[in-house]
Amino acid sequence: MLPVLVVGVVAAAGPAFAQSGWAGSSPRFESDARRAAEQAEAERAARRASYGPVVYPKHMDGGEKPDIKPVAPPIVYFDQAEKPGSIIIDTQSRKLYYVLPGKRAYQYPISVGREGFTWSGTERISGIAAWPTWTPPPEMRQRQPGLPITVSGGLNNPQGARALYLGNTVYRIHGTNNERTVGRANSSGCFRMANEHVVHLASIAKVGAKVRVLQAYAGGVSETAPLSSLFSFWEDEPAKPAARRKAKRRVRKKKTKSTGAAWDPPLSSLFSLWGDEPAKPAPRRKAARRVVKKKTKSAGAKTAPPQAKTAKATPTTEASGGAR
Repeated sequence: MLPVLVVGVVAAAGPAFAQSGWAGSSPRFESDARRAAEQAEAERAARRASYGPVVYPKHMDGGEKPDIKPVAPPIVYFDQAEKPGSIIIDTQSRKLYYVLPGKRAYQYPISVGREGFTWSGTERISGIAAWPTWTPPPEMRQRQPGLPITVSGGLNNPQGARALYLGNTVYRIHGTNNERTVGRANSSGCFRMANEHVVHLASIAKVGAKVRVLQAYAGGVSETAPLSSLFSFWEDEPAKPAARRKAKRRVRKKKTKSTGAAWDPPLSSLFSLWGDEPAKPAPRRKAARRVVKKKTKSAGAKTAPPQAKTAKATPTTEASGGAR
């Protein structure tokens, strides 16, 4: 069943690149629609050439500046990787692509330069302005002498609600005051968009983003997701590396010397004194030291010598002062 499904999807996707709709009972192709639009534009240009030059005021008021809500265009799919956040302009198909991750892109319809005013190259967005003032360059005013010198921002300004400046050039990606011109080759080199689309683009594009202006985009573009995305949708986005867990630093508590305070047993010892904490040995009683006092000789008193045994005295007679 799977091979039949693959063949059916691929076979049905083939005409979708050229067929844009149906007109009655017959298919309507993009090449026919483009050819009809170019013919109509040539007829309008011929009518304008037959009229006299339109003279505008030198300084025009752009009019009101309403709050225009952004509208996102459809998302298409590339067959090759492009840098997310960059912009690709396909002059031939009159499409602007804002690249999204996963080989996807927003596809905006745009107006491009008329014959003789197309260009190719790579620029970067140098600025983004809301309701910009329009000052026609001198060469444009020479081609159309009736143009104003300046037009303030507003709904009457040809640059519309937003303008994205391309480097130091005079070219811009901007809105318009006439959305019927979107999708045609009728500008002087700028790229026009519907106001709700340019507001959306200005909200996601960044200053410094790369803008590639090509005559034709070489890659394939499809309005339907490729079949491979149905089975390997996780390959579009690179997997983020898992965050490394920081090892907890082991802090060693320094043993402090006892300051003589009484030992405070832990709370667990109230319930199991013999289990959680090892029993501390009972303090040993110090044996009383017996001090033997030595008899020392006194330095001041003289000791009397021991008395000798005396014999009993016998009475004697002496003549005291008598005759001899």
